[in-house]
Amino acid sequence: MRRRDVLGLLAGAALPCPRPARASQALLDESVGFAGQILFLTTKTPALVLGVVHDGQTSIQGFGRRADNPNEAPGADTLFRIGSITKAFTGQVLANLAADGVVSLADPLTKYAPEFIAPMSEGGRPIRLIDLATHSAGLPREVPHEAGPPANPFVNITTDAFAAWLKANPLMFTPGTSVSYSNFGFDLLAAALARAAHQPYPDLLEARVLRPLGLADTVFAPSAGQAGRIMPGHDFDGSPLPNARTGSVIVGSGGLYSTPRDLLAWLQWHLDRFGSERAAERLIDHAAYLWRDGLNAVVGMDESGHMDAMGLGWVIMAPDGDRPLILQKAGGLQGVFSYVAFAPARGIGVCAAINAFDVGAGLAMAKTANDLIMELAPR
Repeated sequence: MRRRDVLGLLAGAALPCPRPARASQALLDESVGFAGQILFLTTKTPALVLGVVHDGQTSIQGFGRRADNPNEAPGADTLFRIGSITKAFTGQVLANLAADGVVSLADPLTKYAPEFIAPMSEGGRPIRLIDLATHSAGLPREVPHEAGPPANPFVNITTDAFAAWLKANPLMFTPGTSVSYSNFGFDLLAAALARAAHQPYPDLLEARVLRPLGLADTVFAPSAGQAGRIMPGHDFDGSPLPNARTGSVIVGSGGLYSTPRDLLAWLQWHLDRFGSERAAERLIDHAAYLWRDGLNAVVGMDESGHMDAMGLGWVIMAPDGDRPLILQKAGGLQGVFSYVAFAPARGIGVCAAINAFDVGAGLAMAKTANDLIMELAPR
């Protein structure tokens, strides 16, 4: 960006717009542009994309270089790994199947996947689907495994290893009594939902969520055409990371790609809280199932904002001062940090991504998104 443009942003210059609708869009563009530019200048990541949907209007703005060649900023149709935001999609599949009566939230995991029994659990209570979806099943973040090669880093994460771990190890706590972040749990959940619906999980997600909502660029395996729009990630040392294939196991916890356009369309569906179509699914998906008050411990949930309650993959932040209630989820995979958040009572949602494993920048990105919600739609 040219120096005079940066100075103009910092000066907060106002643009006159005579009509209310145009003024609203201009304010949205100004706010997203200012927040994104400041975040980009302070974090110095190779690229950043920031998008907001507010009362049906959208603004998506990119900064830096999506890739070395072509030399262009990321935009609405830039594809990137969304990492653990995948978990919120898995939670929605659970909500969809529960609304249709295919599963119950309280069903035990072993009803659908009997090999995933935990006989050494000291709590004496089976792991339920709701425990998996709220990170409260007593499972570790990952099942120990050997690192795979750079081009296929997830190859040694297997369902056989999942079953073996459950048979040989006690749970960390009685399900439902604490919360501890677990990729392992969401991959078990995806496997159980696939069994319940008699479909491979990628097909189930496509049929139940992606296709009905028109999310054509939200995929596990990008096509040749989509691959040309990918924003590659960078490791902690700044070296580029390959777009490694997702495989068939981590589909519940972190395997998806998406675009700002798709993510904002998805958030717009979530914001239609009084819509009649798929209303039961949305109500189930947005409910708070575990409140922090009363839990024995909460581990690994507060990095992108203080967790007050858990939904189906969503971290729920209670209203605080001018900030409204927010449902949010962060992700990180293959050198990309991403974040989505929305305030259902205020009609606003935000998505953001940076293409570098920079922890400080990732935390700043989440704070910027949460602050944008507070500034544009205060409580």
